[in-house]
Amino acid sequence: MICFVDTSALLAVLDADDQNHPKAKKHWETLIYGDDSLVSTNYVLVETFALVQHRLGIKAVSTLQEDVVPLLTIEWVNQSIHQEGLMAAITTGRRKLSLVDCVSFAVMRRMGIKTVFAFDKHFNQQGFRLLPS
Repeated sequence: MICFVDTSALLAVLDADDQNHPKAKKHWETLIYGDDSLVSTNYVLVETFALVQHRLGIKAVSTLQEDVVPLLTIEWVNQSIHQEGLMAAITTGRRKLSLVDCVSFAVMRRMGIKTVFAFDKHFNQQGFRLLPS
């Protein structure tokens, strides 16, 4: 199975104070030791790096880069996918639905990915299966 990895899950894995940390850590270990392919985007990484640096510090950024990123296949967002995500974000008119999320939805649809490791309800609202469920 191919599983998309969202910022919300990465933060929960790295931040022991996150309310979802216990579930995230357990499920992350299941994913990385299993047969699943883990996919994310460079947009998710930029968002995650910024949040991790702000909340946890530069040492956590180093951990993210050295220990987590190598486990992911990164899909690089091109102009077409960016535009698709931007139009979706504008069209929905929802303040709390981010460009990064809309780009993630577009990438997942293009790649036929139906499952996401996330704690963000927007993925479920878009018809994707959340892990942990």
